[in-house]
Amino acid sequence: MAARPPMSVLLPTTRWTDACTELAAQLGEGDELLVIHDNEADPVTEQEVYPEGVRLIAAGEPERCSGKANAIAAGMNAANHDRLVWTDDDFHHPPDWLATMNSDYAEYGPVSEVPYFVGRDPLSVVLEPLYASAGSLGLYLGNQIWGGAVMFERDDIDEAAFLDELRRTVSDDGLLMEYLEVTTVGRTRIVPIGGSLHEAVERPVRWTKILRWHFPGTVAGTCLVSLFVLAVAILVPLYMAVFLTAAHVAVNEILGVRRWTAVLAYPALFVFVPLVFYALVRRTFVWGGRRYRWVEKFDVRVVES
Repeated sequence: MAARPPMSVLLPTTRWTDACTELAAQLGEGDELLVIHDNEADPVTEQEVYPEGVRLIAAGEPERCSGKANAIAAGMNAANHDRLVWTDDDFHHPPDWLATMNSDYAEYGPVSEVPYFVGRDPLSVVLEPLYASAGSLGLYLGNQIWGGAVMFERDDIDEAAFLDELRRTVSDDGLLMEYLEVTTVGRTRIVPIGGSLHEAVERPVRWTKILRWHFPGTVAGTCLVSLFVLAVAILVPLYMAVFLTAAHVAVNEILGVRRWTAVLAYPALFVFVPLVFYALVRRTFVWGGRRYRWVEKFDVRVVES
């Protein structure tokens, strides 16, 4: 069996997290882990010694794009290898994570995993069932990309055009979906989200705007279907409560996750639908401590909070 090529793992973060340690321990010969932060004031720069294969990359402040897009663009420019892995610092990477992704690439070509978002605050907990059905299930069934766990090679995309557009937009994986076809392997990663009411509200705003600019037909369909389901839920509440709960139990089974929050599917609907329409009319949103105004698909402005 031919040896796999070395890879560059891109991990945007301003802090040294468990994910950094987990990934550094999985690097093979010639591999590198690029920890991409903003500037020298970030806590991740405070360590005196870093594991072998780890490089810190200062991306600088974003000007016309999100901090995440800016970090990924800087990481791709700094990476030494053609095989690239994008991942995030907010979920557990088991000891065989990189090896398994490489095996998947050998079999399928570009691959991605699926996130399952678990709330850390009351609002995010309530919204869990709809994040699973409206978000995770669509990624799983549609072979769509999650930027937290995707592997591809430079030749798989038009890299120059991609990086040019990445530096002018918000969503790294939303844009990558336009350049790359992947196979979504049957693994789901638990991703804790939220922690405060503010974070819980800002997240659906950002996600809705990603759909608004990258997949306008999807967001229009989501609005229409949500309104219809909400109307039926009001007219026949008992039947819909049973149906929605059963449907979300089934969604969880497909995704391989068992969460008691499926029983919140009915009340979640009454929170989710207003949030979607609120997100559509919001002019700005906060992500990673920065406030953005997303005027057009490739017109992003970082504004004062």
